[in-house]
Amino acid sequence: MEEKISFSDAIIAVCAVNATLKTDGVFEMAGGVYDALSKNLLGIESVARGTKVSRSGDETKVDISIIADYGCNIPSMAWDIQENVRNEIREMTNIDVSAVNIHVQGVKMPGQEEETN
Repeated sequence: MEEKISFSDAIIAVCAVNATLKTDGVFEMAGGVYDALSKNLLGIESVARGTKVSRSGDETKVDISIIADYGCNIPSMAWDIQENVRNEIREMTNIDVSAVNIHVQGVKMPGQEEETN
């Protein structure tokens, strides 16, 4: 009898964040309203900032929000993120991801100050 190991959405999200941040052209993860509230009200920085995992049955989807580096080729970078995230999650959890959706929330311009929230 084969045992099935299940992983929380948080573990999958951390794998996705790690793979995304290793990708050339990614400046940082972009947090949403939930991430901003967590940090400002609770003082907690989310390790899965900018990542949402959705599961339905055997299907797993990941949404990733990023800030891109100025001058990068965004379509190429997005493709690389998708491949890196799928590979990282498969290697770490043995879960096949059916979709990796990339949301570019902004571009880090030269000389622009880093986000402070």
